[in-house]
Amino acid sequence: MYSLKVSKICKHYAGTLLFKDISFELRPGEVLAITGWNGSGKSTLLRIIAGLVRPSLGKVEMFMEDEPIPKESRRKFLGMVAPALALYDELTALENMEFFCKVRGIAYDRENSLKIMERVGLTENATKTCRKYSSGMKQRLKLVQALLHNPPLLLLDEPGCNLDSNGMKIVEDIILEHRQLGMTVIASNEKREVAYADRAINLSE
Repeated sequence: MYSLKVSKICKHYAGTLLFKDISFELRPGEVLAITGWNGSGKSTLLRIIAGLVRPSLGKVEMFMEDEPIPKESRRKFLGMVAPALALYDELTALENMEFFCKVRGIAYDRENSLKIMERVGLTENATKTCRKYSSGMKQRLKLVQALLHNPPLLLLDEPGCNLDSNGMKIVEDIILEHRQLGMTVIASNEKREVAYADRAINLSE
């Protein structure tokens, strides 16, 4: 069983405090929402959890059967969707997925990639370059890359960005299904997305 522990996280830039003393624990089946004004640090907190940004104070720990997972190995155990996540326009959707697998150090499975693309409605566009993708299609592809390795921890930064009602239903289904697999953290101010969570932390309070 996996678990996540965030202890007294604080982040400041050039002397300006973004947030402080953020602490929580997550276990499989739990969904947490991170809310707050624009600029309150929602995306930064998710990046800290992912190990992409260092906190000014505090620590993030992830465990497997109560044994700590080394920080440098954490990316193998999490999937992340974020507006800042780059897709390579000159590569096809499948080639992008292969690249993400190499970066994470996990095996690339073309059949699994196609299976998840079918789940989000991208099967017919799997071999098209991402240059031909709309913003909504790119957001769906970001969901695919986050799910490729069945991660126990799913980090979703504004997951409904650029999605229509059908796309939002896909996000909802993914969150509900992931409850059976692991933990989810959603950074958003959208009421519909926050409503998926069991509890919320407001960085503006």
